Amino acid sequence: MNASFPQIQTVATKPFADQRPGTSGLRKKTTVFQQPHYLANFVQSIFSSLEGFEGKKLVLGGDGRFFNREAIQIVLKMAAANGFGEIIVGRGGILSTPAASAVIRAEKAFGGIVLSASHNPGGPDGDFGIKYNISNGGPAPEKITEAIFAHSETIESYKIIEATNVDLDTPGETQLGAAKVRVVDPVAIYLELMESLFDFEAIAAMFRDGFTLKFDAMSAVTGPYAKAIFEERLGAGPGSVINAEPLEDFGGHHPDPNLVHAKHLLDLAMSAQSPDLCAASDGDGDRNLIIGRSQFVTPSDSLAILAANAHLVKGYRAGLAGVARSMPTSRAADLVAKKLGIGMYETPTGWKFFGNLLDAGRVTICGEESAGASSNHVREKDGVWAVLMWLNILAVRKQSVADIVRLHWAEYGRNYYSRHDYEEVASEGANALVASLRKKLPCLAGTSFGGLKIEAADDFAYNDPIDGSVSKQQGIRILFTDGSRIVYRLSGTGTSGATLRVYIERYEPDPAKHDLETQGALADLVACAEKLAEIRHHTGRTEPSVIT
Repeated sequence: MNASFPQIQTVATKPFADQRPGTSGLRKKTTVFQQPHYLANFVQSIFSSLEGFEGKKLVLGGDGRFFNREAIQIVLKMAAANGFGEIIVGRGGILSTPAASAVIRAEKAFGGIVLSASHNPGGPDGDFGIKYNISNGGPAPEKITEAIFAHSETIESYKIIEATNVDLDTPGETQLGAAKVRVVDPVAIYLELMESLFDFEAIAAMFRDGFTLKFDAMSAVTGPYAKAIFEERLGAGPGSVINAEPLEDFGGHHPDPNLVHAKHLLDLAMSAQSPDLCAASDGDGDRNLIIGRSQFVTPSDSLAILAANAHLVKGYRAGLAGVARSMPTSRAADLVAKKLGIGMYETPTGWKFFGNLLDAGRVTICGEESAGASSNHVREKDGVWAVLMWLNILAVRKQSVADIVRLHWAEYGRNYYSRHDYEEVASEGANALVASLRKKLPCLAGTSFGGLKIEAADDFAYNDPIDGSVSKQQGIRILFTDGSRIVYRLSGTGTSGATLRVYIERYEPDPAKHDLETQGALADLVACAEKLAEIRHHTGRTEPSVIT
């Protein structure tokens, strides 16, 4: 090494017992990550699980939450010490999760590190997270996350360069040891990609004709992207993007674009002053909320409608290779895929399961019920992309969101759908509930609950058609003879206790029954879900924390 370079330090440490990544990386309270060596241990475990990155590029950025800047300096110094040749970091430490994927792919980087806890609250008392993305721009598969965890259990030291902090706010290059750090505009590559996919001129013409938009960036990472794209490039009126400045605590907001934490958008959309489209994205920019004037669009319906109309959008005019959805997502997209004569894939929850299908060219569009949708342009879900898809479709069809939704239901039928979340449930009770359900599964087929007859019941297992890997126990499914479903799943996106998610779905083909209130249409299934799983008994909860 050149003598003028700062020396690489080998710092003694010891394993932390709780560094197992979930489907969305490692998430803990920020105070946990601030413990001496905690973040460094996990970063070294990432690098120790990888091979062949000497001299290669690493992309780095985060959602701007509290501790983001400090964490980036640690990762930069460790990446340089471990042998990466170039680290590309977003200006100010900012990169939305989909933009990070886009940069990895555009730069042909070895991989990337994304610092975010997604839709979880930020701030000193909030949450923090980290995950590794591979060279295709997508989340690391299980074989890598398991290797990372194995290293975290035995780690004894980590490597870091002792150097002054890198200036993150000035674009350009800095030498850090033998590595080059390149600070880049966090929006530029992503904006160029969006321009290649969408007819920006048609959308701009729609805005010039009076179309109105209200996009809430929730004081999170999509603010700079939304201002640059919606207001500056497409000409949406000033103030179309609100809460546009990324703040360390998200301005006290809970940056989850659902009907609870973005109720102000729902209220606006249902008012006499409603814009044509209300939309939002989350902490790291990968989720979306779509509400037209007097018409909320469920994420499951949104995925199906985007798939059915994708041929109207510049980047998808050749048609779709296939569609994929996570297992708990409603089966509305299945009906579209069947009519189009294309492949339909049902995967476990977790965006990484779409990666193989996208890389193999099996699917073009994919989505999850938890407000995530995207396509083969990146390997992450993408909130701004979903809003642009809707804008492009609206510009071509020249109909309202409500008209498009109702015409879709008339053609394909309506999938009444709801998710009931029981948050921060004691892990012991949640695990007991799932264990009890699993014991019941062999006996449920053919039985009836409240007049509903069960056709089949299982614990979903996924056989990856590309690499042959098998993922078991991915959610308990109760399938009824009328096509209805109840799904139970424990979620790993929280940082305290367990979150029990119950997904309830009923298919209604009759247009005369498409105007029912959702919870009323599902009431008998909701009661059945409680009775089957004995939710109150195991969790002590009499009602969900959140209903979406």
